[in-house]
Amino acid sequence: MDFKDNKVLIKCLQQNNKKAFSFLVDSYHHRLCVYANSLVNNSMLADDIVQNVFINVWEKRNMLNPDHSLKSFLYKSVYNEFIDQYRKSQSLLRIEKKYIEHLNTIVAEDEESTKKLIADVKNMMEDLPPKCKQVFMLSKKEGLTNIEISEHLEISVKAVEAQITRGFKILRKKLSDKVKPVLFILFNRKPWQL
Repeated sequence: MDFKDNKVLIKCLQQNNKKAFSFLVDSYHHRLCVYANSLVNNSMLADDIVQNVFINVWEKRNMLNPDHSLKSFLYKSVYNEFIDQYRKSQSLLRIEKKYIEHLNTIVAEDEESTKKLIADVKNMMEDLPPKCKQVFMLSKKEGLTNIEISEHLEISVKAVEAQITRGFKILRKKLSDKVKPVLFILFNRKPWQL
């Protein structure tokens, strides 16, 4: 069969002739890649565009018109695929930009709420009973161990543990349920920066 004849090639494609499809790919792949690369200036993307065109031709081979030039159809298909890819990339860029803007807003709001929370906890710590406050600050702000605090204040380790527990209990009562888990995060770092 003479696949160089446009009508013969299209009719063979419509009859699921894989040799005709191989001939089509072998004849046009390189030229279409060069054309696609002139549009996108990226050889890998150009190759993807051409592959998509060939896949589309095979999937819709029964809709090909033997009276129209297959060569023109292929070049037009490459151009249309380029336009589709461009629109998708522009749409993705817009979506990514909105996502980043939204993330920045959330981070800024989160930073503000964290600063406010730390300020609230700091104020609540100031209201702790004197001995409790002293032990709590040495533990959470200065980062001293319970043994170091007991030696420094000349009290038992049990007394230190009791004062720290008491401090947490008072703070938990004053904070809303939403914020209670934050106490663990805030005070789990040593020394705690206030």
